[in-house]
Amino acid sequence: MINFLIRNTCKLLLGLRYRVELRGVDEIARRGRTGILFLPNHPALIDPVIVMAHLQGPFAPGALADRDQVDRFAVRWVTRRLGVRTIPDIRKYGIGVRPQVEAAIRTAIDDLKRGANLILYPSGHAYRSRFEDLRGNSAVETILREAPEVRVALVRTRGLWGSTFSYAHGVPNVARSLKRAVGCLLANLLFFTPRRRVTIELHEPSDLPRTAGRNEINRYLETFYNQDAPPNTYVPYTIWEGGGPVEQPEPETVSLAGSARDVPLATRQIVRDYLRERTGAESPRDEDQLAHDLGLDSLARADLVVWLGKEFGYGGADVDDLRTVGDVMLAARGEMVVTRPTALKPVPGRWFRRRSHTRVSTPPGETITEVFLTQARRGPGRPAIADQLSGVKTYRSAVLGIMALRPAIEGLEGQHVGIMLPASVGAVVTYLACLFAGKTPVMVNWTTGTRNILHALDSLGVRRVLTAGPLVARIESQGTDLSAVKDRLIPLEDVARGLSRGAKLAALARSRLSWASLRTARVPQTAVVLLTSGSETQPKAVPLTHANLLANLRDVLSVVTIREDDCLIGFLPPFHSFGLTVTVLLPTLAGARTVYHANPTEASMLCQIIAAYKTSVLLGTPTFLAGIVRASRAGQLASLRLAVTGAEKCPERTYAAIADRCPNAVILEGYGISECSPIVAANDETEPRPYTIGKVLPSFESAIVDVDTWQRVSPGRTGLLLVRGPCVFDGYLGEGVESPFVEFDGRQWYRTGDLVSADEDGVLTFRGRLKRFVKIGGEMISLPAVEAALEPHYAGDTDEGPVIAVEATPRETQPELVLFTAMPSLDRQTVNRQIRDAGLSPLHNVSRVIHLESIPVLGTGKTDYRALKQLLADAAPGQTPPMK
Repeated sequence: MINFLIRNTCKLLLGLRYRVELRGVDEIARRGRTGILFLPNHPALIDPVIVMAHLQGPFAPGALADRDQVDRFAVRWVTRRLGVRTIPDIRKYGIGVRPQVEAAIRTAIDDLKRGANLILYPSGHAYRSRFEDLRGNSAVETILREAPEVRVALVRTRGLWGSTFSYAHGVPNVARSLKRAVGCLLANLLFFTPRRRVTIELHEPSDLPRTAGRNEINRYLETFYNQDAPPNTYVPYTIWEGGGPVEQPEPETVSLAGSARDVPLATRQIVRDYLRERTGAESPRDEDQLAHDLGLDSLARADLVVWLGKEFGYGGADVDDLRTVGDVMLAARGEMVVTRPTALKPVPGRWFRRRSHTRVSTPPGETITEVFLTQARRGPGRPAIADQLSGVKTYRSAVLGIMALRPAIEGLEGQHVGIMLPASVGAVVTYLACLFAGKTPVMVNWTTGTRNILHALDSLGVRRVLTAGPLVARIESQGTDLSAVKDRLIPLEDVARGLSRGAKLAALARSRLSWASLRTARVPQTAVVLLTSGSETQPKAVPLTHANLLANLRDVLSVVTIREDDCLIGFLPPFHSFGLTVTVLLPTLAGARTVYHANPTEASMLCQIIAAYKTSVLLGTPTFLAGIVRASRAGQLASLRLAVTGAEKCPERTYAAIADRCPNAVILEGYGISECSPIVAANDETEPRPYTIGKVLPSFESAIVDVDTWQRVSPGRTGLLLVRGPCVFDGYLGEGVESPFVEFDGRQWYRTGDLVSADEDGVLTFRGRLKRFVKIGGEMISLPAVEAALEPHYAGDTDEGPVIAVEATPRETQPELVLFTAMPSLDRQTVNRQIRDAGLSPLHNVSRVIHLESIPVLGTGKTDYRALKQLLADAAPGQTPPMK
């Protein structure tokens, strides 16, 4: 009885907007009403509701549905009543949910064998164009293999592509669409709403190729679904609009302009070998489709994402975005971007409250906390920070969060407290709360590997790390084992749940009435500890004072104009010195708004955020900026006026891509080092010089010296950059760490280890690194650290010389690590396993192993790395040295 009421109430409500015609039911029913697998297409998010409502009467089928779509208030109860089982989206939650997906399919097979009916959507996703695309999914093949006698009824729904619940006009927002529907019904006096014609056609085929394999089955289904596919059609919502249905343009297709031909040969070979082993394809081509040509379904592509993370250190690829072999190769080098559309929550109107064009600056003050409070008092109700999870937060809201968190942080043991959070409102508030609690924040870099994380925490005495449960789950799903530090992790959501109602009300009252407790807080002298690449095997702890950071912020704001009406976007994690200084401290202390997003690889989402929040200043590494531009649609980046980039050399193609998509944006390239808080040089926005890193900031003194004679070089000549000034830190924490300072002209200077040249105007151009480091994935990778991980396995007391050496290919972009060895038995897989076992991240993996009769050495007996570099440089384009 209850199901009868649910079914008919649903049909009655749907009938106010949709005129549904059901075809083919009698033919199916005449052959029996049990043991039927219904396979519908999926043109919009509303069609499962329509199909379920109209098939419940004659067949009462159960269904498999996306857990996130039905796990909502009221919907949850209704779907349970109708026999709907939920299944997690492997594209969203990763390979960790694979057992749940497989268990749901097994249960469905058992139900069908017992005579139950089931609705299963073969594609597992709503249309992204007017045509159905099953993307190699294997659910139907699996069911037909395990239950070969099951009846199959194909269900073809027409008339919904172009509706507000479809992706024809962008990401559909169900809540907003339902709210709009109520308004339209009222405007139409309920019963006069223009109807959208929908047909549901059932067909039980006799020629379905049940045993022909996944590709043939899916091709047959797609042919049926896409026959005479109707165009994107708009149907008026009110009688007052007049006219009838109107055909609309199809949605723009994002073309990811990345060329797999630019991927190094060794990486291409590794990818091809993996795909050959998994699929049996003899010679996978760049243009081969993973789903249609190689037969990889969503589960297999999820495995592929995990493999990419373990093999190359880039785990941010999206299952749906890996469509071709070329995409996998780009993902292997960190150049694949996530384009999966996601609905944005509406941006509150107060975010756009009118502001002046006045240039911002940091208020007077000697500590970050003092400057923050001064800025907050100037306008407590001003929007300051935002993200899609927390919404828009004013300065007063931030103060409320600080006051609520502060007591819990004060109670944590030790002076140093770890913070392992992505770019977010929560990261900003947590960082400031640590300072106000008298604790020194240690920004934990989760991309360096468990060993480096553990060493950093132990060396600083960090017993507790504030983090977020979803971040931990994401890191673990990408293949990183956090078990060694799990007992130190404190999810912020647990801290929030632990706050009593009284504590929350007290914090609310204090945030409204008095900030005296914050003004009198005893903040630590060290404002943050950043972890940077070690010269040998372990990361170094870089303590930066309030004076260091504030001097750097004031320097930057003297060169780059940030206005009160600007909106910045932050996606670099705060463990990144550029992310902390430029996207957390600079806007918050100076009074500009910032919107955050936690995942820098989700380029499509970042484009949506830029458009929705009217972002004017884009800051990030060249790799991430290029991904955003490649994923953007027409007009999404129109609000940008500045694109600020650093942390690695910006290639010419990125300049060209930004200029093409954002012709009004000025590109400012800069240069920085964590030890210098971090920005050392930046281009002037009034006269930027492309492909240079600009002039040294005003508070720095600099010298460019010859690495052999230690004499200043003339303009245009390359030399080692030395700097000194108030932004430079005082030295590394811990014992036994070599000092980075050298004496020159009778004074102490910080030795950057980087080679630059300066023109007559003092504009610098980056020329390379003197130290044995290489930039991969935005991280500094220590080559000696890789060697140190391998030497215990291969170096012996009887060796007459070195038996292994690690060097990087001389590419400015996409460098690869190469292991040279005099041991003929070494192979790449074994070496990389040993690197991972040592606790280093996959970014440290080698791409090639080159066998030599002996490792070249200098007269001192040390490895001659210049000779190895030359060997790599001499390799002819298109050739690959011996590799195992």
